[in-house]
Amino acid sequence: MLDRTIWRALDGPQTALITSPVFEVFYGGARGGGKTDGVLGEFVVHAQNYGQHAIGIMFRRERTQLIEAIERSRAIYGPCGAVYQEQDKHWRFPNGARLRFGYLERDADAESWQGHSYTRVYVEEIGNFPQEGPVLKLMATLRSGNGVPVGFRATGNPGGPGHLWVKRRYIDPAPMGWKVIRDETSDLPRIYIPSRVSDNYYLGADYIQRLRASGSPELVRAWLEGDWNAIEGAFFSEWSERNIVAPFAVPRDWIRFRSGDWGSASPFSIGWWAVVQDDHSCPDGAVLPRGALLRYREWYGAENPAAGAKGLKLTAEQVGDGIARREADDPKLAYGVMDPSAFKEDGGPSIMERLNGRIIAKGMAAFRPADNMRVAASGSHDRRGPMSGWDAMRARIRGQASRPMVFCFDTCIASIRTIPVLQHDPDRAEDLDTESEDHAADDWRYACSSRPWRRHVKPADPAQEAYRVPGDHMDGVQSSVKLL
Repeated sequence: MLDRTIWRALDGPQTALITSPVFEVFYGGARGGGKTDGVLGEFVVHAQNYGQHAIGIMFRRERTQLIEAIERSRAIYGPCGAVYQEQDKHWRFPNGARLRFGYLERDADAESWQGHSYTRVYVEEIGNFPQEGPVLKLMATLRSGNGVPVGFRATGNPGGPGHLWVKRRYIDPAPMGWKVIRDETSDLPRIYIPSRVSDNYYLGADYIQRLRASGSPELVRAWLEGDWNAIEGAFFSEWSERNIVAPFAVPRDWIRFRSGDWGSASPFSIGWWAVVQDDHSCPDGAVLPRGALLRYREWYGAENPAAGAKGLKLTAEQVGDGIARREADDPKLAYGVMDPSAFKEDGGPSIMERLNGRIIAKGMAAFRPADNMRVAASGSHDRRGPMSGWDAMRARIRGQASRPMVFCFDTCIASIRTIPVLQHDPDRAEDLDTESEDHAADDWRYACSSRPWRRHVKPADPAQEAYRVPGDHMDGVQSSVKLL
């Protein structure tokens, strides 16, 4: 039984979470909003109402992430008379209700829970899951033979490898929250209940002051306001609206080529590019510098390019035919570059051999293996050799004197949706987090590596060059040391 002297729901969003009859609830936003307490308290109420027929499970991405939730549950559930079994990570309440803790370190781990039956599934920090598939599979375990209304409850903050799909699923349909929406496939209702640090009156002003002093303005906005458009730690923080232009008729004398990242069950990404021959004024007022790359078309192999997730599972031949149709009216392309893994042979013709066969037969440029050097060699500061792929892409996104050297039409929705929010690999900061939706980014990387561009920096004083040291490479410009 819920002991209000032990724990009391906060007025506002936390109370709304506990009393919501909606099947799927996302309770998220700012730090300090009482999210973990909210879901732990929600199960106590559920247990009180349905007794032995109330069966719940709470998931985190990693085992170690469960520690704090379990410790907090001891403070709430222990005084209620519940007994915790350490080996099974399992609470049993006096009336027979049960709650256990689990984790999904790998997406495949979701399969091991199929066949179980729960009336409540909780996912803490849902943004730690790169893809929505494993999380949605957990919903299949929600069933009751005793008439108990089942429900899914999730918490999370902006950011993390799952930022894109979480924002798409819960925030974009109702950015202000508090609106019940219906799933397009299942017709099941879901709602986003926004939390703010100000909702938790147990936290003092000093906590908010510490958050304000903790990082960049983007991080503060995400933590304090739960702003899902504030991207902290973005891998391509240089990206801006300046990299996006309205479509126009691409001059036919501009050099053109294509790039691609292969995928079947996961989306593939094919991009068509033009090289700007002379400074070009666009109808929307943007000026494309000579030598800039323009992505004027893309084909993103997902069921819904605006949402990503599942690939189309097309054969290499089908993709080849689709490419040929899309560039039938283009001037002949100079070349194509593709994910090198697609050229691997495994007991038969490679993916690229089959795909190239289709486009070559129509007189179009074949793909060749792309340069797949993602980052520079460890410990190397020598910039005289080829740039790494991400460096080449970042240099073009940033450009020179507030003028980017790579652009895309605003019709390239998969690129615009995914690239700005990609995160750093937590174990290798110079690389991209490959658990995120990086297909379009890989496609861009291959394109930029095929035509590397270096930012030109002219020292104000020639003497400055004499004192530049290796490693101070000024955005990719060659450094040198002169002995005096």
